[in-house]
Order: sequence, then structure tokens, then C-alpha cells
Amino acid sequence: MTPMGPGSLEEQVAELRARVQRLERTLTEHGIALEADVVAKQEPARGAEAAPIQPAPVAASAAASNLAETAPRAEEAWSERMPGPGATPQFAAKETAAGDGSLESRIGSQWFNRIGILAVLIGVAWFLKFAFDNHWIGPLGRVLIGLVSGAALIAWSERFRTHRFVAFSYSLKAVGSGVLYLSLWAAFSVYHLIGSPVAFAAMIVVTAFNGFLAWVQDAELLALYAIVGGFATPLLLSTGQNHEVVLFSYLLVMDAAVLALVALKAWSRLLASAFLGTVLFFISWSIEFYSPDQFGTTAFFLACFFLIFAFAPRLVCLRASDTDSFSVWDSLAEVVVPLANAAVGFFGFYLLLDSVGSGWAQPWLAVEFAVFYLLVLRLPSKGALRGSPAVLKGLYLAVAVAFLTIAIPLKTQGRWLTIGWLAEGGALMWLAARTELKLLRALAGLCLLLGLGALVAVNPAASVTPFFNERFGTYCVGIAVFALVAWIAARARKNEEEGWLLNWPVLAAMSVVLVNVLILLAVSWEIHSYWWYLNYRGDWRLLHDYQMYAQFTYSAFFMLFGAALLGVGFWRRSAFLRWQALVLLAVSIGKVFVVDVEELSQGYRILSFLGLGALLLAVSFAYQRDWLNLRSAEHKTT
Repeated sequence: MTPMGPGSLEEQVAELRARVQRLERTLTEHGIALEADVVAKQEPARGAEAAPIQPAPVAASAAASNLAETAPRAEEAWSERMPGPGATPQFAAKETAAGDGSLESRIGSQWFNRIGILAVLIGVAWFLKFAFDNHWIGPLGRVLIGLVSGAALIAWSERFRTHRFVAFSYSLKAVGSGVLYLSLWAAFSVYHLIGSPVAFAAMIVVTAFNGFLAWVQDAELLALYAIVGGFATPLLLSTGQNHEVVLFSYLLVMDAAVLALVALKAWSRLLASAFLGTVLFFISWSIEFYSPDQFGTTAFFLACFFLIFAFAPRLVCLRASDTDSFSVWDSLAEVVVPLANAAVGFFGFYLLLDSVGSGWAQPWLAVEFAVFYLLVLRLPSKGALRGSPAVLKGLYLAVAVAFLTIAIPLKTQGRWLTIGWLAEGGALMWLAARTELKLLRALAGLCLLLGLGALVAVNPAASVTPFFNERFGTYCVGIAVFALVAWIAARARKNEEEGWLLNWPVLAAMSVVLVNVLILLAVSWEIHSYWWYLNYRGDWRLLHDYQMYAQFTYSAFFMLFGAALLGVGFWRRSAFLRWQALVLLAVSIGKVFVVDVEELSQGYRILSFLGLGALLLAVSFAYQRDWLNLRSAEHKTT
């Protein structure tokens, strides 16, 4: 390119504009944006010099001259970095490869990477075995070669990292660390060149070094490699003997180190990895070595593990961006780990108590867990202990309620199981109305459903004494609890944005219906039990008498209860109650005309029809008198 010759200012500016347009077209073909500071990078000295103040025409001419001198150099520099439209510049390829998040890129750069690490480790292991079998090198030489090779790979990986091949550098570090672990394992387990303490200390050094590199380079993947190596150390050095204190103390140190890392760095996936490794070690050791005489030591370590992972979600440093590619690990640390920790901790202590014959303490264990999670829920944020997010608060509350619910069947059975769940549901519903927590309302509903199911399915034995027996008393508790829920729901603050199942008016209506249904069930059971023991008692010859007396009593009770419910509906001016009464009366009509005609004797049949007729006439008269002005209200609405 020839330098720009002399000419007028307009000609120089036009020539410069044409050159800039050619540069932009060239850059557009290669997909690279023109940086604003190209000229400043090519001429740093000129940018640093202070230009004297000139008149406008002179200044414009000087600027045009500077651009005229700089533009050819910039154009030549871009031309050197981009050989032609068909070629891809080297730096552009690196940038595209680094930022490409397609499936092809993930397969090539991540999946093949991990498979390659595994293949190399397997190859090294097979090579070592092949060398062992053929006696090519002595034991000490084999171990030294492995140690030197592993260290060399780790050192060599730094060269790739400095050239921005970060993923490949991490792969080499993983291979080198694996070779070091395998070499130390061979020196201890195969050749017996070193003792267990030396091999253990050497593996800890490798793990600590990987952790140090992860901290310095701010690399979560290296920290994950260090965690995997740290948890692999006890497996590599296992002698098949019981070393509970040493093993669990080492795991505690590992978990504490992970807890410190996740509190300082946004490396939440380390927490899930450490929890999984700890649980697997604890379960494996318990199956192999636990005995009741180790109860105290095992319970102590289990409590330590439980507390670490119980407080970890309050300490973990979450990523600031919700669009982070590993944000799923934050959810794992905040939801899955606390739930799994609560379940594993409870069942661990439950089985420990069972092993020493302390079954009486198991219900109180559930209560203690519930109290613990309620205290954690109320624990204020201070220092490194961050405030609980909404999902964690709801999780702790649900776990506490779950443990309270579990404690009831562990401690009681029969009618006390039903009463316990109903009482818990009523108490939680009262708290939900006071705190206005929808989650607490849903948990209260679940407890009430459990209590209702137990009330219907788990009935105490029938008693000869009507009404004054355990079954009727349990039904009375259920009726009282649902009446309380109806009262609470009727007085609670209404919120129309809630779902219909959690809506207070809906809860009030459902509770009223359940109260009436439970009254019908409770009295019907008493009618059945009374006539069963008095007239039937399993003798089929007396079956007709039982059916006649029981059916007549059922009809009489349904009519009386329907009339009473209708009277309350008139008194309270509640169309909801009146409709329930009308439905019950309709059922009574159907029963009288279908069942009583067949089952009752002539005298009872007459009484049944007379009573039904009198009741229906009274109801009809009440509606015809229109005591509630229903017709005028209907006329206004139409």
C-alpha cells in the first residue's frame, strides 16, 4: 500500500474513510469486531504525547495526517493476522472454541476429556501390572518412575495453562495425580517399600497440593480432583481391619476442609461430593465392622458429620449469577444435601439406638430432630453464617414437621396415633393462621389428612356401652379438631390469590362438611354396635331382628340430624348448612322408600313413613313462610 500523498483536507478525509470501510468489510468477513483502540495500540507514543492547541483547520489537517500515517500500518497488521477470507485467524479460532457451548463442543472438550483421563489411568495401571509380571524393573525403580512421571505431568500441565489451554491442563493434572496415587499405593500395598503412615502422609501431601493449586488458580475442577483423591486415600490404604477412629477423624478433617472451601468460594458442588463420599464410607464401615460396644464412638462421629452438613447450607457461598452453568449444584447444596442429611442422620441414630436395645428413646429422637431444625430455622445470620433463603426456611420447617409427625406413630398406636396426628394438624393450622405461611398451612392439611385416614381406618374395638367408649371418644376429638379448623379458617385473613385448596374459605367449608360427616359416622357406628351385640352377635337366625332395629334407628337419626342441621342453617342464615341438610333429607327419603320398605316390620314401617312425612311437611311449611326472605332475594337477583 502506498502512503497517502498531499492534497486538500477533504481528499485526505475521503481517502481515510474509504480505507476504514475496506477494513470493516474485511473484519466482517472474518466475524471479528473492530476494536476502538487499534490506532492507540499501533502508535502508543503518539497517544501519550500532548498535542499543542491549534486552530481548527490546522488541527484537522494534523489529525488527518496522523490517521494517514497510522491507517496503512493498522491495515497491514490486520492483513497479517487475517490471511484471506477463506482462512480462520488463530486467535479467533481459540476464542470461538473457548466460548462455544454446543453439544459438539461439550463432547469434544469435556466428555472426551474425562474419558481420556480414565483411559490413561487404566493404561498406566495395566502397564504397571505388565511390568510387574515381566520383572522389567525392580520394585523401587517402578515406584520412582511412577512418582517422577506423575510429578512431571503436573509440572508440564502448567505450560498448557499459561498458553490458555486450561481444560487440557486440568486433564494432565488429574492424570498426574492419579499416577502419584497409584505409585504410592503400589509402594505400600504391592511392594511393601513403605509403611501405612508414610503412604498416608504422602497421599495427604498430594491431596493438599491439588487443593493449594485449586485455591491459587481459582479452579473448582482442581478442588474436585483433590476431593476425589482425598476420599480415595482410605480405600487405597485399606488393610481390611477396623480403624474407626482414624478413618472417621480423617473424614471429619476432609469435610471441615470442604466446608471452609465452600464458605469462601462459590464451589457448591464440592459439598455434594463430600457428603456422598462420607455417607458411602459410613454405611460401608457400619455394615462391615459395627458392633454395639462401639455405640458411643460411632454416635459421636455420626453427630459430627450430621452437624457439619446441617450447617453447611447456611455457610455455602452461592454464585451471584443465576445463569451460571453450574447453578444446579447450588440447588443441590441447598435442597438435596439438607434433606439427605436429615434422613441419613435420623436413620443412623435410629439404628444405633435399636442396636443397644433403647427403642424407648426412638420417638424422642424424632422430637429432638424436629426441635433442632426449628432452632436452625430461627438461627440469625451472623458472620459467615448467612441468612436462610426462602427455600431453605421452607425446607427446615417441612423437615421439623415431618419429624414431629414421625414421632407420633413411634410413640403411640391405636386411638392415640389418630388423636396425635389430629392434634398436630390443628396446632399447625392455628400457627399457619398466626404466621400466614402457606407452607405451614399445607403441612397442617397433610397432618389432618393422616389423622382423618387413621380415624376412619384404625378403629378401636366396638363396645357394648354406647357412646361412652374409646371409638366414640376418638371421633369426638376429630369432630372438635375440624370444628376448630373451621373456626380458624373463618376468622383468618382472606387472600384471593391463593390456590383453591389453600384458600381459607374453602378450608372452612371443607371442615364444616367433615364435621357433619364425622357426626354421622360416629353415631352410625354406635347404632351398629348396639344392635349388633343386643340382637345379632353372629347368630344368623337373629339377623332379621338386627337389620330391622338398626335400619329404623338409622332412618330416625338421619331425619333428626337433618332437621337439626336445617334449623341451624335457618338460625345462622347459612345457605351452605341448609343445602347440607337438604341433601341429608334427600338421602333419608331414598332410604325410607327403598330400604325400610323391605327391612322393617309393619309397625316400624308405619312409624318411619309417618316421621318422614311430618318432617317434610314441617320443612315445606318453613320454606313457604319464607322466614329468610329467600323469594325476595331471588327476585332482586333476577
